[in-house]
Amino acid sequence: MSASFGNVESLRVLESIASVCTGCGLSEGRTNVVFSSGSPDASVMVVGEGPGRQEDEEGIPFVGRSGQLLVKLFGEIGLERGDIYITNVVKCRPPNNRDPKPDEIDACKPYLRRQIELVDPAVVVTVGNFSSKLLLTTTTGITRLRGSAYEWWGRYLVPTFHPAAALRGGERVTNEIREDLMLVRDIIDGRISPDAEPDDDLEPESGTPPEQSEQIPLFGRDQ
Repeated sequence: MSASFGNVESLRVLESIASVCTGCGLSEGRTNVVFSSGSPDASVMVVGEGPGRQEDEEGIPFVGRSGQLLVKLFGEIGLERGDIYITNVVKCRPPNNRDPKPDEIDACKPYLRRQIELVDPAVVVTVGNFSSKLLLTTTTGITRLRGSAYEWWGRYLVPTFHPAAALRGGERVTNEIREDLMLVRDIIDGRISPDAEPDDDLEPESGTPPEQSEQIPLFGRDQ
């Protein structure tokens, strides 16, 4: 059974626990636990998949070219890197940047769950296919998921492409990330909220994932 950190009252203490974690095999090959960066009081929380080589070396998430692009795009909506809270589904680098395995996710998800509870952001931004499908418990891919804000555990979740896809895919993918981050801006500015009156002339911007699956839930009854 996964560990529970419901009694941990600060992110600093949670990070110190994570720094010596040996809950799965990823701990054997890591250089650093990559726990988070940014503001503990952020309205926006970014969740990626896992650290890459540079992140593993520096112990900071999203510090490579992908991270630099992501920070630039957040800057376009008026948010600097220090204004947002950045983390990953798993805190140790998977070998060769492969997808995390279910047991690795299971070992790490109590950290992510408590991070979300302690930061308590208005919106969670999942970047890439893996984290978006995992947190929304769906098999639907990111191309169909993106472009909407989903009501999720008392807040919103906005899935978007991983910035690495934009580095490969060019301006079209970059512009689609821009569109998704404008949804984030609308949420924190109160233009999208559960209590907002619908506009009959607009397409709905919030909803539920188009397809659900039996993937590991983030906040299951057994957690």
